[in-house]
Amino acid sequence: MPPRSRAFALTPLLLFLVIFLGAGLYFSAQGEEMGFYMLRAPVAILPAVALAMWIARRRRIAAVDTLLRGMGDPGIVLMCLVFLLAGAFAQVSRAIGAVDAIVSMGLGSLPAALLLPGLFLVAGLVSLAIGTSMGTIAAVVPIAVGVGDAAGLDRALVVGAVVGGAMFGDNLSVISDTTIAATRTQGAQMRDKFRENFRIALPAALATLALLAFAGSAAPVEAVEAASPWLALPYLLVLILALAGLDVLLVLALGLVLAGGFGLVLGVDYDLVGFAEDIWTGFEGMTEILLLSLLVGGLGALMKAAGGLDWLSQAIARFARGHRGRRTGEFSIAALAAATDVCTANNTVAILVGGSVAKDIAQRHGISPRRAASVLDIFACVPQGLLPYGAQVLLAASLATVSPFALVGSVWYCWLLAAVAIAFMAWPSRRAVLPADGDPVDPATPRTN
Repeated sequence: MPPRSRAFALTPLLLFLVIFLGAGLYFSAQGEEMGFYMLRAPVAILPAVALAMWIARRRRIAAVDTLLRGMGDPGIVLMCLVFLLAGAFAQVSRAIGAVDAIVSMGLGSLPAALLLPGLFLVAGLVSLAIGTSMGTIAAVVPIAVGVGDAAGLDRALVVGAVVGGAMFGDNLSVISDTTIAATRTQGAQMRDKFRENFRIALPAALATLALLAFAGSAAPVEAVEAASPWLALPYLLVLILALAGLDVLLVLALGLVLAGGFGLVLGVDYDLVGFAEDIWTGFEGMTEILLLSLLVGGLGALMKAAGGLDWLSQAIARFARGHRGRRTGEFSIAALAAATDVCTANNTVAILVGGSVAKDIAQRHGISPRRAASVLDIFACVPQGLLPYGAQVLLAASLATVSPFALVGSVWYCWLLAAVAIAFMAWPSRRAVLPADGDPVDPATPRTN
């Protein structure tokens, strides 16, 4: 029998946020330039994990087993493997001069005013092809940082453009795990959800491109020392294989091997020992985010087992049942997806946890399955691209050596996507219709079989 839902089960997450954010704000107020790095997140989350385990034991839940199952979830482990390979690939590429090669070629082919929109488009296309924002960030951020630094652009703005593009593609891709989860839980067709989602995402993407085009500084760029264009081949291979739809782990592994091979052949004083040391250095650079991902997975499992996420879902569902109408239902689904993602820091988990409740809300309020799937996916992805403790922002911040909190205001696409989606939901002219088979559809969109 599943445990009763309880709001108290969510207090460990609140404790973590209070400790982590409070320490960061305190040290920043004391004049520390990197105040949010004085107390590392994997340490700040330990009291929250301890509290969650205590709550689980009080409810007669096997706390240790639940924690380990959450930490060993296949999605969490896959995320950790991506972190390790991304760190190794980025470090080896820097060591052999691949970043310098990309910079020397990229600055001459793209005007400074178009660098930011170009990076957003590249990240969006790669993410759309491979269906993962994490793999996209791992492949594109090192290039973006090198080009952006040489062009004199603000690093947070550069990385924010890449993260925004990665979330754009991930949200739309038909092979993304979030799309698969959203369509399966709502009973919608992939193509129908894509069309519904695209109508909302396209205006947000165009607005982002327009803003980024005017955001780049026209400061003069220092001449970049010429580097062998062959050294850029590992990056190009990663992008091509990603666009071909190859698994992200295989893409990063092949890129790592190729980068090391080119370093051995074309690099100066680069040998197997240096290659191995660079791989380990890259692994070490991902230690913090890897530990945090494992602990967040365990914390989420404990809160779910104790009924915290069920309480959140039921609270939003009760609000929805008390108010009728299409807009109330859609806003309830949006709130459910966003709140659950904030609690889990994993948009796929948020969709899976809230999917059944969202489907119930959609049926009660005459919302089509494709519309429900679109809203659910969008509002699980929007906070995921903004959370300073979320995997996407943490990975981008680690690769770019910036504070994750500096990126929150720079991922313009996610803010614009939320605004456009809210406008679509609030638009008064659209009405839901219940056909004979009881499947609610939007009359503005033709029905497909």
